[in-house]
Amino acid sequence: MKKSNSIKKWMQGIFVSSLALTVAACSGGGQQSAPADNSNNGGGSGSQPAAQPATPAPSGEPQKLVIYTGRDKNIFEVVLPKFKEKYPNIEVETLEMGAQQILERVRAEKANPQADFWWGGTQSALSTAANEGLLEAYKPTFSDKVPDLYKDPQDRWYGEMLLPEVIMYNKDVLKPEEAPQDWDELLDPKFKDKIVIRNVLPSGTMRTIYSAMIFRQGADTPEKGYEWLLKLDANTKEYTQDPTNLYLKLDRQEGVISLWNLQDVLLQGKKNNHPYDFIYPKSGAPILVDGIALVKGAKNLDAAKNFMEFLMSPEIASQLAKERFQFPARTDISKDDLPDFMKNLELKPMDLDWDVMAAKEKEWMQHWDENIKGKGKK
Repeated sequence: MKKSNSIKKWMQGIFVSSLALTVAACSGGGQQSAPADNSNNGGGSGSQPAAQPATPAPSGEPQKLVIYTGRDKNIFEVVLPKFKEKYPNIEVETLEMGAQQILERVRAEKANPQADFWWGGTQSALSTAANEGLLEAYKPTFSDKVPDLYKDPQDRWYGEMLLPEVIMYNKDVLKPEEAPQDWDELLDPKFKDKIVIRNVLPSGTMRTIYSAMIFRQGADTPEKGYEWLLKLDANTKEYTQDPTNLYLKLDRQEGVISLWNLQDVLLQGKKNNHPYDFIYPKSGAPILVDGIALVKGAKNLDAAKNFMEFLMSPEIASQLAKERFQFPARTDISKDDLPDFMKNLELKPMDLDWDVMAAKEKEWMQHWDENIKGKGKK
């Protein structure tokens, strides 16, 4: 069974009726759910850490917590002060980078880990890290509240939130009906030099979107997907270094269309007063899981576990949904604790096989970087 079907069923449960969910068991790894006979224990072996409560808030000696994160500072300002209130003796240090950069850094530091906690990574990056032995297995107290579909079967990473990838546009320039309504419309010559894209390789979001564009043309024949991306490159004015520069280009109307995750579009538009709106593609969108993990060999493992439990608490999940437009991966958040737009928005998933995408992503993105980027106009 492909994962997108399970996502659709879950979405209907969380946004239309209650948040209860029965996840169909599927074979495979990555974002796929564990076999049915492992569904109650996360699919791990008997040697796996058992679920246990978070360490009580200590009042003793100082501790440190080093977090590598792909999350926005708008999220930090909600979470970190509250964590500091509960754990005043834990000094938190954050280092911000893209999901792919986090993977590469954790990999390079394997012999001497410098991070304790990974906050904000795609299921592809986290699954790769887990398979390379870079993540610590830990079964938290909320384990049974996160569907098998959104966690590692050996408890090495957990989904924190769902991220639909959408078409973003500057609403000061384009009316909703003038913006592309679906992925293929991005290739229309009328949008030539109106598209700006966040640099793809360092970004887990962009790697996922571009891999999905290849997959939807046929994973067995990536040439069709490469041709599609070449046409998109022809319409792309610029690839920006990071999200900050992407927002700057859109604000200045140096480009008026981009591809980005729904949460950030809402956050920048509604909270930070940027002139952004979105089109949810008619044919469906890649809905990826943004996850969290403990780094294998972490020097401050207890502090990292405390942060994981705190971050995934229903109170924080509900607050982030209301204030930061975050779609929670937990299924026990009452719909009364969710914002109205989240209850009513229909999230149609693109039909994807995340295992195939995870296996092919590196190859596909290398081909894009070497043979497609900047060559569409030639």
